Amino acid sequence: MPKVEVITRTRLLDDFFKVEEARLRFERFDGTMSEVVRRLNVERGDAAAALLVHPGRRAVYLVRQFMYPALEQAGGWLDTVVAGMVDAGETPDAAIRREILEEAGFAVDKVEPIASFFLSPGGSSERIFLFAATVSDAARISAGGGVATENEDIKVLEWPIGTFLGRLQSGALKDAKTIVAACWLKDNLARIAPA
Repeated sequence: MPKVEVITRTRLLDDFFKVEEARLRFERFDGTMSEVVRRLNVERGDAAAALLVHPGRRAVYLVRQFMYPALEQAGGWLDTVVAGMVDAGETPDAAIRREILEEAGFAVDKVEPIASFFLSPGGSSERIFLFAATVSDAARISAGGGVATENEDIKVLEWPIGTFLGRLQSGALKDAKTIVAACWLKDNLARIAPA
């Protein structure tokens, strides 16, 4: 790996999001070191997300909730896969099981890893661990809807798989992790929810 020299790190914001300013030099492709550059990092931690598939109904479950950062460009209300932050000391697998129960009301036995990826590595270190989970009517143990003490107000949506994949094709999906999940489902549909 090319060399990186971090000269200073300064915490500019220490809240739900943490913003760090770094001054650094990095090895260029020609082997020389760059001049000192300033870079910012929004540190949010790791997150886990899951596409919920009900093979018997040939449906997926998504959640709709208000997300302030999407207000200006998308109206604020997005339909997405279940997702949430991985708490300190928690594995992504445990985090997504917790989030599936809190947001969608399903207790799942098994989650299948799809991928892990950075959403916007030019400005944020947030990493998503994306899973798929098969659900059933018997696994539904609550209505979901989120955690009231966290001011979550989540609507659980059941979409036919064809509708979900149609929204992928039409460009109607606006959330990156949901788009990745839809692409994965398209490639794995015969195995996950055979016709």
